[in-house]
Amino acid sequence: MTPTLMQRLGITKPIIQAPMAGVSTPALAAAVSNAGGLGSLGVGAMNAEAARKTIRETRALTDKPFNINVFCHRPAKANEAVEKAWIDWLAPLFAQYEAKPPQTLGEIYTSFLVDKDMLDVFLEEKPAIVSFHFGLPSTDTIDALRSAGITLIASATNVREAQQLADANMDAIVAQGTEAGGHRGLFDIDSDDDELGTFALTRLLASKFDVPVIAAGGIMDGAGIAAALALGAQAAQLGTAFVPCTETSIDAGYRRAILSDAANRTAFTAAISGRMARGLANKFTELGRSADAPRNPDYPITYDAGKALHAAAKAKGEFGYGAQWAGQAAALARELPAAELMARLVAELDESIAGLQRYASAR
Repeated sequence: MTPTLMQRLGITKPIIQAPMAGVSTPALAAAVSNAGGLGSLGVGAMNAEAARKTIRETRALTDKPFNINVFCHRPAKANEAVEKAWIDWLAPLFAQYEAKPPQTLGEIYTSFLVDKDMLDVFLEEKPAIVSFHFGLPSTDTIDALRSAGITLIASATNVREAQQLADANMDAIVAQGTEAGGHRGLFDIDSDDDELGTFALTRLLASKFDVPVIAAGGIMDGAGIAAALALGAQAAQLGTAFVPCTETSIDAGYRRAILSDAANRTAFTAAISGRMARGLANKFTELGRSADAPRNPDYPITYDAGKALHAAAKAKGEFGYGAQWAGQAAALARELPAAELMARLVAELDESIAGLQRYASAR
C-alpha cells in the first residue's frame, strides 16, 4: 500500500505550518513539529550559511521532521530606468518620514534556481523535507535532493502548474488558493492568474492527480482543516493562523494589526515586493492602487525599496508600510504559543469530525 502523506512526512496531525519567510523562526517550527504537525522555515530570503544556521538551530529544538522552503522565481533583470522611476515615485513618502530613498536598488536575495550554495547546504544538512514556491528547480537539482533522501513538496495555483509538479514526481502538492496570505505561487507572472479558491483548487487537484494534496489558503481553525480533508486533501497548511504566535518574528505593528479590526480586510499588491501578494490592507497596499504608479521593478528588486520605506516609516512610529502578509480569514487569528494553538486546532478538528459523524448517523 502507498503510505499516506502523514506517514511520509513523519507527522501525526494533518497540520502544516506555512514557511512564511521573515515570520517563521526555529522556535515556531520546532513547537509545531513537537506537537505532531509539520513545522516549516522559509529560507528563500537567506543566504546559504544563514539557512544552515537556521536548520541547525531548529534541530537543537526538535528531533522531529521539519520543512525548509525556498523560492524558485525567475531571477530578476535589472532595469536602471524602471528602478529610478520607482525610487523617484517613492521619494516624497520617504521625505514625509525625514528619510531619503536608496540611490539604487538591488536583487536582495537569490533564486534557488541559481543558488548552488543553498543546494550544497541542503545536500550536506539533509533536512527531512524541502519545499518549493514559484515553480521548480532543474531536474538535476530535484534528482540530487531526492537522492539525498529528502521529501519534496511544491505549491501550485492551478491545474497546469500541478501537472508540472506531478510530472516531476513531487511527493505532495500544496494547493494554494487565492485566499492565502503572502505571495501567489504563480510559476509565470506574465500569465493570467486563474484565481482559484482553496476549495475549488483542492478538489480539482485531489480528483485529477494521484499525488497527495495539501490545502492552503484561508484555513484558520479545525473546522477549516476538516473541510480541506473532506475535499480530498491529506493535510492543511496554515500560515496566517500562526502569524501572531508568540514564537514568530513579527514586529509590534504587524501584531497589533492582525489582532485588530484591520484583519477583516486584506488586499493584493505587487507594490511591496514586485510580485502579487495578499496582506492586510494598509498604507502600502493603498499606495499600490495609485493610478499614477509606475511599472514596478522585478521581484525582489522592488522589495529593496519596500523594506527601506517600511524602515523609514517605522522609525517614526508608522507601521503601515510593512509587508503584513495575511489571508482572507485573518480576523480568526489567535495570539497563542504555537503548542497551545496546535492543541486547539486538533481539538477543533476532532469536534468538527465528530459533528459530521453525528450528522451521518442521524440520517
